[in-house]
Amino acid sequence: MKQAPRAWYDKLSSFLIENDFARGKVDCTLFRKKFKSDFIIVQIYVDDIIFGATNEVLCQEFSSMMQEEFEMSMMGELKFFLGLQILQSDEGIKIHQTKYIKELLKKFKMDDAKEMKTPMHPSSALALDEDSPNVDQTQYRAMIGSLLYLTASRPDIMFSVYVCARFQVEPREVHLKVVKRIFRYLKGTINLGMCFRRSQDFSLLGYCDADYAGDRWERKSTSGGCHFMGSCLVSWTSKRQSTIVLSTCEAEYVAAGQCCTQLLWLKHQLEDYDIYEGNIPIMCDNTAAINLSKNPVMHSRSKHIEIKHHFIRDHVEKGDCEMEFVNSEDQLADIFTKPLSKERFYDLRNKLGILSENNLS
Repeated sequence: MKQAPRAWYDKLSSFLIENDFARGKVDCTLFRKKFKSDFIIVQIYVDDIIFGATNEVLCQEFSSMMQEEFEMSMMGELKFFLGLQILQSDEGIKIHQTKYIKELLKKFKMDDAKEMKTPMHPSSALALDEDSPNVDQTQYRAMIGSLLYLTASRPDIMFSVYVCARFQVEPREVHLKVVKRIFRYLKGTINLGMCFRRSQDFSLLGYCDADYAGDRWERKSTSGGCHFMGSCLVSWTSKRQSTIVLSTCEAEYVAAGQCCTQLLWLKHQLEDYDIYEGNIPIMCDNTAAINLSKNPVMHSRSKHIEIKHHFIRDHVEKGDCEMEFVNSEDQLADIFTKPLSKERFYDLRNKLGILSENNLS
């Protein structure tokens, strides 16, 4: 049974290639076929297939071709996929998990809880807190696991969920209170989701930020990043850095390297759609990190930085990307590095395109 998905993929991919589909170079589950000025795209997830085309006739032909070869049924327009709810309109697409959130609130008996304005208090700084009482590990891990899947459509809770996830080995009551606050925030924002407005702009843009030594437990910094295609947020990250850095500059420089990695992956992914990007701007609010990415001279204050972090410098020299300065007020990645005040949190949430169904139009 473990080999079944691989065998199915081999059979399906061979069939598609025989019918003149081209397999993606980055994503091997993506297939594409051109018809003069039109094209069709097929995305495979085990035995589920999502496809779309610039001409409805291509969709009908593909459906007929697949049903002749395999025992398959058409589910119609995509509205629900792997727990994600998809709402399509003339203005764009909204992806949300309203049904999933309601199920979580009921499962963990939080459906009658008081609503909160933000997922984490601005002054929160979690640590081991050995004086706090222990809590049930099974329940705590179940709550964290459920929330982690929710970050697929709710980047606004990503930082707070990942901070709480660090204490799954020995959770305390103080950690559980923060997790419950996330659920209380979700209760008041059930209808929020990611909105992707219709556009012909496919240019890439990245924002990177870091919270220097923000982790009270190991004194490591937290990297945050968000990546846009046109005006649409397509990727985001919040991750504790693997090494302890010695300055704000170094923390920002490491975060910029991680942001560059993701943007290059997106750049290569777009090539499967015949979209080719040149120099990708990376917005950073630290001038020292920007200068470090452009200056190949080794300084005494930066010579301790690990070689792997100079990855971004190589790509800046090649012209693949370029670090640019952005004011801290306009740094969208700020929401992935630290807890924020209500006003700041709401402002960044709206700029990232996390809106309710009524705001899509």
